[in-house]
Order: sequence, then C-alpha cells, then structure tokens
Amino acid sequence: MTGPDATPSGGLRVVLAEDSGILRDGLVALLARRGHEVTAVPDGETLEREVLLLARESTLPDVVVADIRMPPTFTDEGLRTVVALREQFPGLPVLLFSQYVETRYAGTLLQGDARAVGYLLKDRVVDVGEFVQALARVARGETVLDPEVVSQLMGASDRDAGRARLSGREREVLELIAQGRSNGGIAERLFLSQGAVEKNVAAIFQKLDLPYDAADNRRVLAVLRYLGT
Repeated sequence: MTGPDATPSGGLRVVLAEDSGILRDGLVALLARRGHEVTAVPDGETLEREVLLLARESTLPDVVVADIRMPPTFTDEGLRTVVALREQFPGLPVLLFSQYVETRYAGTLLQGDARAVGYLLKDRVVDVGEFVQALARVARGETVLDPEVVSQLMGASDRDAGRARLSGREREVLELIAQGRSNGGIAERLFLSQGAVEKNVAAIFQKLDLPYDAADNRRVLAVLRYLGT
C-alpha cells in the first residue's frame, strides 16, 4: 500500500470506540478498504479492556480512535478511558473524534506529552482522505488538532505574559503549529518564505521562555503553553 495513509508494514492496527453503530460500521469499512486492521467497540469500558488484552499479547494498537461521549452517561467516558490508557502506556497514539469541542477535556489530554494526540470534530471532517491522513500522522507521533478546537482553546491565552508578548504574526504561526503543520506547511498557508517562518518560530520559543531542546519537543511545549494547559 502506498500513499499518505500508509505505514511501512502496509497498514495500521486501529482500535475504534464509537457508540453509534452506523458510524462505527462506516469507519471500520472505510479503514479496512485502505488496508488497516480495525477492532471496533461500543464504549469506553470495552475499549480499555481490548487495549489491555492486546498489551498482554504484546500487540498494542498503532492508534486508538475514541469518541468523547459514550455510554453509560454520555459525558466523558471516552476521554477518561483514553487518558487512563495514556497513563498506562505513555505515548500510545490516540485520536479523539467527537461532535463537540470540549476544551477542558482537550486540556487534560494535552497535559504532559502532547505528541501522538489528535482531536478532530466529526462535523468538520468532510474528506475521507483528510481523516485517514490525520490517523496516520497521529500514529507517527504528530499532534493533530482541528482548527476550531485550537481557536476555542486559545480563548484565554492572553492571561500568560509570554503569550501576550507574541505578535499577531507569531500568534498565527503558533496556531498553525498547534494544528500540526510543519514549517513548510505554515509557509505555504501564510505565503511566507521558509526562512521567515523559521524566524517567527525562533521568536516564539524565545518569548515563551522555552529552554533549548530538540525542536520537536519545543514545538509541543509551545503549543501546550499557548493553549494554557
């Protein structure tokens, strides 16, 4: 298999938690047609049980996809399960696929290491390829956030002095970093040269007082600081 949603082994091992039978079956068929191996469950409790079973068999999934609101209370079962799984298996790739923007839930998930975390809104994913590519990016360890999620998480960002020092352009660049875009992708989106983007990124790191580390780590830290988590 080739293409942006492919992995070296030809497909991803996916565990999917979704209470809507129609959507669950549709996602399973969609991913299976692209060569991915999918195990689908209807709630958070079964999701946790399935992942723990795979862990005992030394075959953790490449990515977990979960709705936030699932039975029995339809509040935060999916999110709590995902957080618990990340605590047990640090770095486990997870993608929240929800109808709602739940800022406090997203903040909980993004605390600590935000790599290999995604949050997409069901109503805003209209292209099948977009969803599959996001799944592959999360499995590779990237952070993928829907722009609407980013916008709402940024609502109170100016409370932090470092964030308040950012220029308008730097805020634009950081918002795109939060969406998981590379420097090249940011340059294309904002019609800037790659060098100009790199200067903005360097200024962001300086204004947010982020210590020198691997660039990817500082990008994640910048996102977390900006989102107030």
